[in-house]
Formats: sequence, structure tokens, C-alpha cells
Amino acid sequence: MTVPPQLTPGSRRPRPSATPFRAAPVRRSGDTVPEPRRHPSDQVPGAAPEDAAAAPARARPAVTELCLSAYAGLRRTRIPVGPLTLLAGPSGSGRSTVLGAYAALAALGSGTSLEEVFPDPVACVPETARPDAQQRRGFRIGCTVDGPVGPVRLDLAVQVEPTLRIVGERLTWQGTTLLETALSNPGRRFVHAAWHTAGAAPVTRGALSDDRLTTAVLPLRVGGRTQGEQRVLAAAEQVVVALRSVYACEPRPAAMRAPVPVSSGRLLSGCDNLADVLLRTRTECAIRHGLLVSAVREAALRPVHDVFAEVRPGGLVEALLDRGAGRHTPLARLGDGELRHLALCLVLLTGPGVLEFDPAAEVPGAYQSLTVLADSLDRDLDIRQLRGLVALAGRSVSRGHIRLIGTVRDAGEALGEAGAAVEGLTVVDLTPDGAGNG
Repeated sequence: MTVPPQLTPGSRRPRPSATPFRAAPVRRSGDTVPEPRRHPSDQVPGAAPEDAAAAPARARPAVTELCLSAYAGLRRTRIPVGPLTLLAGPSGSGRSTVLGAYAALAALGSGTSLEEVFPDPVACVPETARPDAQQRRGFRIGCTVDGPVGPVRLDLAVQVEPTLRIVGERLTWQGTTLLETALSNPGRRFVHAAWHTAGAAPVTRGALSDDRLTTAVLPLRVGGRTQGEQRVLAAAEQVVVALRSVYACEPRPAAMRAPVPVSSGRLLSGCDNLADVLLRTRTECAIRHGLLVSAVREAALRPVHDVFAEVRPGGLVEALLDRGAGRHTPLARLGDGELRHLALCLVLLTGPGVLEFDPAAEVPGAYQSLTVLADSLDRDLDIRQLRGLVALAGRSVSRGHIRLIGTVRDAGEALGEAGAAVEGLTVVDLTPDGAGNG
């Protein structure tokens, strides 16, 4: 998976209630792993089974909540995540910070090291965070992933100073701690991990690296010999599949105008190779291409009969709009808003088979759901383009194969009067004291 760059957090507002950063406590070898305090998102053991109608929706693991306990400018913030999520708020409210946290968790879920995921880790530490007695500071993030085994919660504590390392990780399911790690010796680069066994011994222990997510590497260490180990594997794999299925999209109009070489036909994050992908999709799927043309036509001020690509002498591919009556407009003549709208529509209508990302190859595509991260979804778009794009996103996510998290300045402007009719929509207000700052 291509690791998205760490997004720059917005301005941070000091909070008087800051607390020192504390690593997870060290436990002796004879101690058992305690159960964590339950959060409302955790399913209580013995609760009534869910309605059978919800089972198909759970076939594809998906992140349903982000938890930013102490991350950059956000504290004690829980972000509900649905099939279509809009993060709204003014500049500096933390919209890009939330997407950056999601992108970081996705990269960790793919097995990427901390140094690669956080090239500037100090920017992730809250400005008001005070060091503890050992001069350590860090941040805390996590998420809840729903899927076939039910809600599974991942909590992560990362130490940034004096050394970047994971000092605590916890995986819980139905109030049971399936996995917990703790730093025992600051001078050695590993953490002590304990995972649920439910066999002759209640837990199994081992030393694992402190620079990678233990949940991502646990399937390589657990044999699944007992029912407890099988439960740990199922929960860990559900989290990993949901996290790594991410496509960070940031269309760059300046790079989309020029002809490009014929390549794999998979859309890059910057949509630079839009023409090459149009050359492929127009011939492979007439129905989706027709929907793309319709979406572009509805938002255009001038007639649009088709969107297509042609191979020029020398092997370069150029994308054009068919205006009718034999008139063709190269993408080089379109404005930034038109290009961004076209690229985002293509992303929503193509899905995992066309977008360039690193899927979980061991899991059938029918059981995966790709999450698109789109920062500044409304950039350069007029109201007509933006509302049409949100409506298209609602129709696309209803199929279950794709999800979208986008940031906008004003959710009311993006939705209009038809906002209540958009399927699968979740709006999170990140304005200070808004719904997102819990």
C-alpha cells in the first residue's frame, strides 16, 4: 500500500486539562490480563443477538469509529464513521488531522514501520502534553472495527520522546482483552505481548517489535490451536482487513491535463494518470462509464456527450470531452473544479478493481470494502458540482464495496435540502464544542 503522507494538523488550542503521557504498566509473568473499562461501542457479553438482516452488512469489515484520545490538536475526540462520512468545520478545526490519523492507522495495519508512518511524529503530540518523570511524551489513537465477529476495538499508545516506539496496544472484543502489549525495558526495542488463549493457560506471552503494530503481525505468531486463539486471530484479521483497505485521494488538476503513457490502468492517488484509466474503463464497463458521463454532464455548464481517451502518436494517452457535433475538448482546457469533479466521480464509480492501493490479497474481494479518504472534498467545486458529487457518493456506497470519508467546510452547503435523502450519510461537526469534540 502506498502510505499517504502525514497530513498537517490545524492550529491547536491549548486545553488546561492536559495530563502527562503515561506508558502502559508493566505486569509480572504471573499476572492475568485485566479487562478494560467498557465503552458504549463495545458489545456487552450476553446481549441479545443482532437482527439477522444486519448480517450481510457485516460481511465486509469496516471502521465504525475513530478515537483520538490525545492526537495533535484533538483530545477526547470520537469520530463516528459510516459508509459516507463528511467531516465539517472551519480551517483549523482538525478535519485534516482526523484523516491523517485514519491514514496512519491504515499504514500501520499494512505492517509499515512507525518511522515511515510518522515522518514528523512531534507534530502528532498535543502541544499541551506534559512529559512524565522519564521525560516521555506521545499520543494515543484507536478505532473500532465492525465485521463478521462483531465490534473489535483497537487502542494504541505511541511514545515520541525520547524515542519513537509503540508502548501500549490493546485489542478488545465484547469486553474481553484479546491482546495487550506493554513496554517493560526502555533499553530494549521490544514490548511484552500477551494474547488470549483460553487453553491450559489463560494467556500466551511473547516479545514483539515495538516499531510495528502487533495486531498486524499477530496472525504470524498465533497458531489457532485453541478456541481462544481462533477468536484472537479472527478479531485481528478483521481489524487488519478494514484498516489496510484505504485509498487516499487528492486529485491534482495540474498533473491531469497533460497526456500520459499507457500503463497499468490503475488510478493513482493524485489522479495524474486519469487519461490512461479512462482508456481502460470506457471499454471494460459500459454501464459505469455511462454513469460517469451522466454525472459529468449534470454538473457541466456546456454540453457533454461523452468522456473518452485516445492514444496519440508516440504512445501517449490524451483524455477529451465530446461536446457533440464533432467538437472535442482536451482536459488541458478544463478548469481545476471540472477536473477535480471528474476525477472524484471516476473514483466513486470504479472502486477497488481500478484504484491503486494494496488490498488484502488473502481475502476475497466480496468480503472487502474500500475506504476512500478525500481531504478538501469541496475544493474548487461550485455548489452544483459538490452536491452532485455527494449524491453520487450516496448511491455508490449503497453497494457496500466502497466507503467515503471527506472533509468539507460547510456540511449544509454540501448537502442542501436533499441531504436527508443521501443514503448512509454521517455528518461530524468538528467546530469547537461541535458533535465531533466529545
